[in-house]
Amino acid sequence: MTIAARMDRLPVTRRHRVATVAIGLGLFFDLYEIFLAGVLGSVLEKHFHLGKSELALLLASAFLGMFVGAVAFGRIADRLGRRRAFLLSLGTYSLFSLLAAFSTGPVMLVVMRFLAGLGIGAEPPVSDTYLGDLLPPKHRGRYTAWAYTLAFLGVPAAGFLGRWLVPEAPLGFDGWRWMFVLGALGSLIVFALRTRLPESPRWLAAVGREREAEEIVARFERDAGELPEPVENPVVPAESGRLRELFVPPYRRRTAMMAVFHVLQTMGYYGFGTLAPIVLVAKGFPVVQSLLFTALTYLGYPIGSAVSLPLVERVERKFLVLGSAVLMAVFGIAFGLASASWLIVACGFLYTTASNLFSNAFHIYQAEIFPTALRGTATSGTYALSRLASGVLPFVLLPLLNSAGAGVLFTVVAAAMVLVVVDVGLFGPRTTGRVLEAVNSRVGATTDQEAR
Repeated sequence: MTIAARMDRLPVTRRHRVATVAIGLGLFFDLYEIFLAGVLGSVLEKHFHLGKSELALLLASAFLGMFVGAVAFGRIADRLGRRRAFLLSLGTYSLFSLLAAFSTGPVMLVVMRFLAGLGIGAEPPVSDTYLGDLLPPKHRGRYTAWAYTLAFLGVPAAGFLGRWLVPEAPLGFDGWRWMFVLGALGSLIVFALRTRLPESPRWLAAVGREREAEEIVARFERDAGELPEPVENPVVPAESGRLRELFVPPYRRRTAMMAVFHVLQTMGYYGFGTLAPIVLVAKGFPVVQSLLFTALTYLGYPIGSAVSLPLVERVERKFLVLGSAVLMAVFGIAFGLASASWLIVACGFLYTTASNLFSNAFHIYQAEIFPTALRGTATSGTYALSRLASGVLPFVLLPLLNSAGAGVLFTVVAAAMVLVVVDVGLFGPRTTGRVLEAVNSRVGATTDQEAR
């Protein structure tokens, strides 16, 4: 009886729930930090007297660090373990985010943001990989969505904290600096919580550490009590863990599909999240009022994530990605063209709600379509392209906003989301409710192509 088959027959236990909460809390501070740049962009522009190119560099710096971090830590997750990778990533983020609070000028802030980005970039794909390894197939989508629902509370938290702290200077320390401090200290608490999480038994078995995998699975089984007989998973060809395996069938098509997907989706997802406050200022709203509007639209992130909970196991995840991408295109254009404050907030809220239905679906999906020995590398490597694209976006979208206006900006974003629909619709396999070994067997891949 294989380790994978024993993990797949488990019900959801207390250990699964603890892991889900610990991952969700880490992602909370990850997303808080990602959206911090957008929340504080206009504030830091005034504080440091930044020009447009300097502001773009500040917005891009963390994303460029995220690109490097996602690639590096994804490989660590496959070589040294999922647990070690997410502890390293969270520790890196905490340290440099704290140092960012004490920045004496824009250069130091850009450098600290880049270095914090090394840890931030690894957090979502490594977490996706870990939960994908750990959770039973019938519950994998729902519990991963729960982790992200908890995580996305960090986005409106950043928005409302910005609205409250930016005009203030508690203890004589600028409000924007306190926002970095709070994020760093919170993530240190999560680091301590995560040290108690087990390593992925699937990963341990894949690298030949059967005894450790057996001990961890036995603890899960003792928690579960009486168990059904396992259904053996399809035999998957032996995995060497070499990168070249991602570029041969059946994974070559999936690698290319996810690479294109991540370059495009970041325009819709992070393009809105980081630029919305700046777009509102460009529409003529004062900075403090734009922060309030941004915080209200950011409420859609956790709500959209909560909306995904009853859907991710009932609707094929591939189709959830497609439908939510279309909604993002529609609401994005409406947000760009809106001028009345109530309509701006309504369209922004609907956009962020749709975008987190989209986000939850693809985070679950991307960790299901690659083999265990390469899951961290493939998930993080393709996801890293979204971070690189996010680093480039301010240099493309800010000039477009300044020259052509918000309507044209969000029309371009909508076009990118339409291309996402084409990419995943043509080349993405189906995964919902299937064991990972079935999704990643050569027979399973052939069946997917026939079903498509």
